[in-house]
Amino acid sequence: MHMDDYEVRFNDVLLDIFDGILITEEKALRTGNFSDLTIAEMHTLESIGLYEARTMSETAARLGVTTGTLTVAVDRLVRKGYVIRERDQADRRIVRVMLTRKGKLAYRIHSRFHHLLVERITHGLDENRREILLDMLENIDGFIREQVRRYDHERLSVSRRLSKES
Repeated sequence: MHMDDYEVRFNDVLLDIFDGILITEEKALRTGNFSDLTIAEMHTLESIGLYEARTMSETAARLGVTTGTLTVAVDRLVRKGYVIRERDQADRRIVRVMLTRKGKLAYRIHSRFHHLLVERITHGLDENRREILLDMLENIDGFIREQVRRYDHERLSVSRRLSKES
């Protein structure tokens, strides 16, 4: 099946947007005061959030990763001085994470980038067009999430099949 001109242009623009956002985020991190952070680490800070201490489980769920994967990331962020990790006083099995002052500053600067991005994209759009744009983006997001779930399910099925065969 071959893509027509519209599909090619649409796909190219979508990929350019995705790549451009990632490259811009990365360059902003590399040249700023937080050049020791990766994009993944910055997104981990965002998932922890500014104000409340979150459990490792809550944070892992927000990121869509295992608590084991999050533990590795949090270990690095603790060493770099962006995150504090503490055991819950009432239930010592629960580990809570929160941002340090340095972590909050990095969060706010990165958040400003996203604010400017949205402001620039929606500048000049009336309320109706803003809603149409948001509906379209939510539709794209829904499709992508559906594909991620599908591939995760397929990967899990293959993994189970392989473990039964061995």
